[in-house]
Amino acid sequence: MLDEIRIKGAAQHNLKRIDVALPRNKLIVVTGPSGSGKSSLAFDTIFAEGQRRYIECLSAYARQFIDQMEKPEVESVEGISPSISIDQKTISTNPRSTVGTTTEVYDLFRLLFARVGTPHCPSCGRVVSSQTPDEILKRIATDAAGAKIRVLAPVVKGRKGEYQRLFERLRKKGFLRARVNGVLRDLEDDIPLDKNRKHTIDVLVDTLKVGPDAERRLRDAVARALDIAEGEVLVVDESGRERFFSLTLLCPYCEVSLAELEPRNFSFNSPYGACPKCHGLGHMTTHNEWGEIELTDDVCPDCGGARLRKESLSVRVGGRNIHEMGELPVRDLLAATASLEFPPAAALVAAKILKEIASRLAVMEELGMSYLQLNRTTSSLSGGEAQRVRLAAQVGGRLRGVLYVLDEPTIGLHQRDNGRLISLLRSLRDEGNSIVVVEHDEQTIRSADYILDLGPGAGETGGFKVAEGPLAAVLESPDSLTAQYLRGEKTVPVPTARRKPAGWLVIRKAREHNLKGIDARIPLAAMTAVTGVSGSGKSTLVYDILFKALENRLHKARQRVGAHDRMEGVDGIDKVVAVDQKPIGRTPRSNPATYTGLFTALRDLMARTPEARMRGYSSGRFSFNVAGGRCEECEGAGVKRIEMHFLPDVFVTCDRCGGKRYNKETLAVAYKGKSIADYLGMTVDDAYELLKAYPQLKRKLATLKRVGLGYIRLGQPAPTLSGGEAQRIKLTKELGRRATGRTLYLLDEPTTGLHFDDVRKLLEVLSELASLGNTVVIIEHNLEVIKYCDYIIDLGPEGGEEGGRIVAQGTPEEVAASPGSHTGAYLRKVLDGRRPARKDG
Repeated sequence: MLDEIRIKGAAQHNLKRIDVALPRNKLIVVTGPSGSGKSSLAFDTIFAEGQRRYIECLSAYARQFIDQMEKPEVESVEGISPSISIDQKTISTNPRSTVGTTTEVYDLFRLLFARVGTPHCPSCGRVVSSQTPDEILKRIATDAAGAKIRVLAPVVKGRKGEYQRLFERLRKKGFLRARVNGVLRDLEDDIPLDKNRKHTIDVLVDTLKVGPDAERRLRDAVARALDIAEGEVLVVDESGRERFFSLTLLCPYCEVSLAELEPRNFSFNSPYGACPKCHGLGHMTTHNEWGEIELTDDVCPDCGGARLRKESLSVRVGGRNIHEMGELPVRDLLAATASLEFPPAAALVAAKILKEIASRLAVMEELGMSYLQLNRTTSSLSGGEAQRVRLAAQVGGRLRGVLYVLDEPTIGLHQRDNGRLISLLRSLRDEGNSIVVVEHDEQTIRSADYILDLGPGAGETGGFKVAEGPLAAVLESPDSLTAQYLRGEKTVPVPTARRKPAGWLVIRKAREHNLKGIDARIPLAAMTAVTGVSGSGKSTLVYDILFKALENRLHKARQRVGAHDRMEGVDGIDKVVAVDQKPIGRTPRSNPATYTGLFTALRDLMARTPEARMRGYSSGRFSFNVAGGRCEECEGAGVKRIEMHFLPDVFVTCDRCGGKRYNKETLAVAYKGKSIADYLGMTVDDAYELLKAYPQLKRKLATLKRVGLGYIRLGQPAPTLSGGEAQRIKLTKELGRRATGRTLYLLDEPTTGLHFDDVRKLLEVLSELASLGNTVVIIEHNLEVIKYCDYIIDLGPEGGEEGGRIVAQGTPEEVAASPGSHTGAYLRKVLDGRRPARKDG
């Protein structure tokens, strides 16, 4: 096999037919300015081709169930392995998906509880033990005296299959009827079952009236049922009440029989484990205005949010049930599992399961997630946390010979935890895997075995190889912008003076989640960084308390605000804006031009051209979402979807409009020789040069350029934008509005996906906002941003229960001098010793 991955003529998106040779089984970092083609090479070419080739090996039947990748625009790729991508967009928002299910640690706990758990009675809490056939007979005779009953043998419980052979076998044994999915059927009849659906089959052994005359008949029926159903029997009386008996588990006081424990009894995604009231969701549901089912904040009254049946929650290991285990932070869970003790026979079974659990939990701790609980839903995780949860699952899988492609895994990680992540990536590499990481973090770049630097610019000016090789070779490159920052020739400057606060916004006694009743002071008309290790309480303070309280107060929202006593100094703010990383739109029809309002101004401009006036076209004619100006063949989409059975759906360019979305009459209208479709296909940088004569368009385009988005196309579909790009487009929209000078802007890691040079541009924009009297609060780990801010609130000292305190607050210089602060220790290294003076403004 080749000892390198050879890519020839890569031309996906803005790549300029580049040839790349990457060493196999190494840690490779792909870097370069935002929009230089890093994701196009790493994800859309290398990962896409690795996965596509692997899927092509599968049968046509299997392929129809898998979303297949398009063939990338590349001449040839050699030496590639099956690939796995771990990015920030692919985490599930399903409320049934948790940290435990994603990392598969919860599945191991289900196995542990099924094999060595101690069942307790759900009614009285006493330990439950097995029962004998005589005890079962006695209980039926007492409970159903004089009643007519059916004795059934449960042979299939919620399993997929057609079961024709089973029916045949039962017929040969002399059985006449069976209850199939709740309906009594004659076994002589043809009973067709869907092999892909789950079925329950109970064989009717006998129907009799309980009494002294039928004692022998009852004994024979129960014995036969226990024989067929391997120790289980079901008794149904005339009213339809069912009683389940087992040779295994029974509470002698409450007379409650429990089924044999299986892993599915502890799954909230299975009807055998899920709470019947909330169906395993833990919360009650309601229908929204579109008729879709939505979770409410009301906890299920039956399970108390634990998601499982009371029988499942009554099984304990080490004094805890499975839900209580899942509520422990990973750090405490590791200690709890290490201290478990079992009788010799059970210890033998438990040892292997516990070893696997411990190794997976240790990986999560290594990745800086020791504060997370297994029960935490994945939809509540940040992008960086979600990516590391998936990484933990992959490391736990222990595959070899795989190509992993990661997208900025250091996002959301404190500098202190970066070293752990890098050592984990190296251990993945040492097991015989190739790791390709798209990254801007200096520590990760310096730790790589091989670096590929793309550029030199973004968009059309990017897509070239600027430098490649080990760190030493890249550092010698004269053309590489990355190398200039790594060598220290270019830097993000430390401001010469810090702003003086115009007042203070104070949150008193914040105690939501893990916050320990803290008083946080935020200076008005200044830039504040909220810092601290992952899980220290930054998002809780900024979003759950500050943002929601101000939304309710200033914008008449009705959100549940995190616990705190009061907020002081709100008079200094008249508007609050949260700029997060959620997508700007879910459909390809949403794009930067429509979201920022640029498209409206552009359509107005096209409608004012002499050609449009002569034809009587209004601005609506230039929309691709309504009939009139759009191409009706593709309804303004530019592509047509063709369904291919057993193959991926093919999107073909519309043959009538050639992918331009509009009909030829609309395309005949031009401004400066360019049609509306040409403008949508342009980058922000190119459009700026042609449209800067119009103040409204100039202002919006200039802002997009300033936040480092000069390379994106105006009509780029929203789903193709990264989280960082979506956040900066939202920021542009806010900056485009007339500022009141008393707005509070909240940003969550705005440097996601930004190169050193783009970080500098973004900070200049945010600094300008603060200089106009607005207040900017940023949750950030990037030291370049932290050193640039006027004020820092550093939370910690650790994550989870050991966090939630203010470790240090003050100017960057004051925090750097604070002895207990992890952030301060790293900040000291980047501050060059100059002490900026305070400045008014």
